Amino acid sequence: MTTRNPWPALWAIVIGFFMILVDTTIVSVANPAIKAALDPDSSNLDNVVWVTSAYLLAYAAPLLVTGRLGDRFGPKRVYLLGLVIFTLGSLGSGLSGSLELLIVTRSVQGLGAALMTPQTMAIITRTFPPAIRGAAMGLWGSTAGVAMLVGPLLGGVLVDTLGWQWVFFINLPVGVVAFVLAAVLVPRLETHPHRFDIGGVLLSALGVFLLAFGLQQAAHYDWGLIWGPISVWSLIGAGVVLLAVFVWWQSRTRREALVPLELFRDRNFSLSNIGIFAGGFAITALMLPFMFFLQLARGLTPTQSALIMVPLAVVSAVFSPVTGRLLDRVDPRWIIVPATLTIGAGLLFYILLMTPDSNILWYLVPSVMMGFGNAGMWGPLAATATRNLAPRMAGAGSGVYNTTRTIGSVLGSAGIAAIMQSRIDANLPVTADGATPNIGGGPLPESLIAPFSAAMAESLLLPLVVIVLGGLALLFLQRPPRPGGDGQGEGSQWAASKLADRDIDADADASADAAADKEPAAEAS
Repeated sequence: MTTRNPWPALWAIVIGFFMILVDTTIVSVANPAIKAALDPDSSNLDNVVWVTSAYLLAYAAPLLVTGRLGDRFGPKRVYLLGLVIFTLGSLGSGLSGSLELLIVTRSVQGLGAALMTPQTMAIITRTFPPAIRGAAMGLWGSTAGVAMLVGPLLGGVLVDTLGWQWVFFINLPVGVVAFVLAAVLVPRLETHPHRFDIGGVLLSALGVFLLAFGLQQAAHYDWGLIWGPISVWSLIGAGVVLLAVFVWWQSRTRREALVPLELFRDRNFSLSNIGIFAGGFAITALMLPFMFFLQLARGLTPTQSALIMVPLAVVSAVFSPVTGRLLDRVDPRWIIVPATLTIGAGLLFYILLMTPDSNILWYLVPSVMMGFGNAGMWGPLAATATRNLAPRMAGAGSGVYNTTRTIGSVLGSAGIAAIMQSRIDANLPVTADGATPNIGGGPLPESLIAPFSAAMAESLLLPLVVIVLGGLALLFLQRPPRPGGDGQGEGSQWAASKLADRDIDADADASADAAADKEPAAEAS
């Protein structure tokens, strides 16, 4: 742990993290415009949802290994590399002339984000002592709130004035500034040698991809055959099986595991992962149908749609530092559980209000509720998950945590795409040829507004169930132990020893043998 003032470094990396989060929210607002420009003749929403899902898949798949890359080569180096890749992907996305090319360049962005994100948490964990780490994570969490404000508003203005391409071009100057500040202010931290579990990488990446792809394309193929004997259900099943094999592999591998399963012996780390999975799922799943509802059913512009989310962002940004400081003194359940269930209450309120004739001003109420929920969930959950991690485990722990969050977002995106399309097919009347009416070219005809609104509202039942289940799981969190004399909690000491036990290699065995040989010699002398 460095004695250097860690706050300037935190502010530097927060800019890059902010850009990643803005990119997610900004694209949600731009999705209807992207569909109208690049996929106007299709009645399926799952095509354009791949602009989000491709990003999230490329983000999630490598996270486990990118956390270890930071440990091995230094979080600063890996963060800067990811920033360059993300910025170049943004340039490619803005220049894309087809939906297919946009999906590819969004994948490049996701890879860059995967390299960056674990390093932000690792740097916080390794440079801030546990006594003030909650405050640092509060700032980290408030970044999400500010991004939720800036992203939709900026996205709406850019789409309305310059075109959807500029939601990606805007990343270019931000990326340059973030690179310079990080290069100057972020310290070089101690590196740790790691072996990379190639088998684990392949199993986890392929499992997540098959599961997400199966869910995303389910409605498109009517939950049936995709190609030859391959069906939607076979892809989903294969994904689940591969992820189960991955867990077994991690427990049996003689090489250093991507996911040290000992991490999950810590109750707070395990439950925080459940909570952040539910949170990532719910927030991602909310934005897609709600933005389509506001713009297609209620006829709002992207900017007007974004203004609905302003209270969410403002409240989250203002109260995240408060909850972060409070977390350093109280039982995390007192903050996190009410916050998570408040998100669920906000989702329920949205569902009840998503009708053709509801007063639009009422949408601000659940937006405020979601803001309080986000303030009490993102930063406090991250701090609770990582508080007891030793510096040596920072990369592994943050990689696992961010992977869980992103997989939640991936499955939220895929799941909501399937549910949206299913509810559209169930609610909208079919045309004379038996097809669903085209909904890709702007505001809907009067006859379709009510059934489309019902379809989008029903879709939000999925994230509502997920976030409520996550909140119930978080009831079993426990207050972390007070830091010991070395600045680390008891949990970190235990975790460090367990990780050391997992580093099974010839050198370790040789050291043990040498120690055993020296003992009799010492007694003899």
